[in-house]
Amino acid sequence: MDYQDRQVVVTGGTGALGEAVVAALVASGAICHVPWRDEREAERFAYRDHGQVKLLGPIELTDEAALRQFYEGIPDLWASIHIAGGFAMSPVAKTDKAALMHLLDMNLVSCFLCCAAAVNAIARSGKGGRIVNVAARHALEWRGGAGLVAYTASKAAVSALTVALSEEVAKQDILVNAVAPSIMDTPTNRAAMPKADYAAWPKVEEVAATILFLASPENKVTRGAVVPVYGKS
Repeated sequence: MDYQDRQVVVTGGTGALGEAVVAALVASGAICHVPWRDEREAERFAYRDHGQVKLLGPIELTDEAALRQFYEGIPDLWASIHIAGGFAMSPVAKTDKAALMHLLDMNLVSCFLCCAAAVNAIARSGKGGRIVNVAARHALEWRGGAGLVAYTASKAAVSALTVALSEEVAKQDILVNAVAPSIMDTPTNRAAMPKADYAAWPKVEEVAATILFLASPENKVTRGAVVPVYGKS
């Protein structure tokens, strides 16, 4: 994909999938803007000193004013990729309102506000652009969300947001899509599930490749898609 000198936001860029996306974007010539919240993750981030990467933080992705300021500081934004989010397992009977709202903030609200800021920033350039959200397998296969209903609902909302927004901004040449990963092969997931079949899990680099295409200028027609990226799992 040719991203030469294109400005791209990657939220959650210091995490496992985010770092794979940033690596692929940098290799393709993009300039990546990565907002961070966790200072320890930012310090460990392999691309923190890379010339094509601009780290800025701490930024809370549910802070509308902070996001607006962040996006307004990026000239000619081409794409915004929203990986940041959260996960929790809890049956409904043991999930209180605070836990539900926390997941909605991390997954739906942060994604919504980033989408809104990105649409405004891309529109200012008048050149069109791309938005890619990250949903989850449970966002497409709701029955699998037993035991993590609040998480499933928050990610299903990200899918609905993606499809509705894609219709809203298509005439501005802003193509909006999402990917829906299953469990990805990361050190954290391996530690949490030591007996799992890791070979069946999609690698973060493979999921990143799908994101890269959807966010690229080569993608000229795909919008409103929530693309399963399940690997063999």
